[in-house]
Amino acid sequence: MNRSNYFNYIEEKIELLALRIEKRGKINLLDLNIYSETFFADLLNMLFDYKLINLNIIKQNVEGIDLIDEKNKVIAQVSSTCTKQKVESSLKKEIFNTYKGFRFKFVSISKNAEKLREQEFENPYGAMFSPEDDIIDTVTIINIILNMSIDKQRQVYEFIQKELGNEIDIVKVDSNLATILNILASENLAHNIESPEINTFEIEKKINFNDLISVNDTIDEYKVYYHKLDEKFSEFDKQGANKSLSVFRVIKSQYTKLLPECKNSHDLFYAIIDGVIGIIINSKNYKEIPYEELEMCVHILVVDAFVRCKIFKNPEGYNHVITR
Repeated sequence: MNRSNYFNYIEEKIELLALRIEKRGKINLLDLNIYSETFFADLLNMLFDYKLINLNIIKQNVEGIDLIDEKNKVIAQVSSTCTKQKVESSLKKEIFNTYKGFRFKFVSISKNAEKLREQEFENPYGAMFSPEDDIIDTVTIINIILNMSIDKQRQVYEFIQKELGNEIDIVKVDSNLATILNILASENLAHNIESPEINTFEIEKKINFNDLISVNDTIDEYKVYYHKLDEKFSEFDKQGANKSLSVFRVIKSQYTKLLPECKNSHDLFYAIIDGVIGIIINSKNYKEIPYEELEMCVHILVVDAFVRCKIFKNPEGYNHVITR
């Protein structure tokens, strides 16, 4: 299931980050702690609809507080130290006089805070703070993500992938694309789909025409692999089997099947990706590769199909130029 794939990836990356922060802290390497302030601000914003920003942007080195959301009246400290003394040290800062009526969140980024939530804390400035609700750790975060809708889960997945994903290995991409193309080309489809022309055009115009502004960044990210994929199609087609057409048929069949089921173009675009991934995983000749690599290759394929006019409507009256 796609939900399981998204969650497993997110959990692995967050747990790995927590482990690295803890291990590096023991040898006094604290650079990840600094970067994590902004990372967790963005993540908490996605989970709780906050507007947290790093307070250092406004004022440098504010004791006891790292993040602030003026709109929702939330202040937070992000810490790799998870002790009663650490929380109380924050609550005793005079800065809380400045932020009367703000709720204080303590975010433990490397250690489990279950026992800490059971403690009682000195709170001399009367900050709004409930240990049970306002002490957040990675377990809290992962549990929230587990119970999200799949659309929301995907958003978090894409954010984690950008922040914590590995650099793209072009050699590995090349090999994986070949594997995936072979799998898709062997699909036995019950109906024929015409072979549409392959053209170049102003991609932005097609994005706007199909109301796909929300996936513009995704298209920009993966359209650069157009020529890499073109090389693969050419190699396969020289062998006498029109594998490029077979691949396009699989993707077009997903588009046709999912079109009446999706409420908007954004959902349709990602449903096609999920559908193609499902076909690959369930194929008899599929040899498992890391999900992150599989998904990246399918993104390349679907974006390529979009660019080549295989899926989604072309702007009416637009004159395309044949490229192949």
